[in-house]
Amino acid sequence: MTTEVLAAAGRLVAAFGAHDTAAYFGSFAADATFVFHTHATPLRSLSDYEQIWYGWEREGFHVESCSSSDQHVQLFGDVAVFTHRVRTVIRTGEGPESLDERETIVFRREPDGRWLAVHEHLSPSPA
Repeated sequence: MTTEVLAAAGRLVAAFGAHDTAAYFGSFAADATFVFHTHATPLRSLSDYEQIWYGWEREGFHVESCSSSDQHVQLFGDVAVFTHRVRTVIRTGEGPESLDERETIVFRREPDGRWLAVHEHLSPSPA
């Protein structure tokens, strides 16, 4: 199962890094929640996140690349906790920006066997 979770995480990161919004948002369950250090309040659903994302895009936001390292998976039955370090290059209306962050993604195995993300927590890496 660890291999399946790593594959699901890999697809999610690859879709994010390619700014493939359909594949990226398709990696999450509708009831997923999100905690981002760049956003003042938690997002309580995938729909809430999509609304924020599309607002960012209207302001010039675009993901240029994303890479994952220091990956770790913990399995708890039909739930898995995936942690990693993520380096992202984004473009905004102000130009390119490089981000170095730590991320936890909680996955849930669906009845059809797919692993979907149900929670994402992003924080800046220590200096």
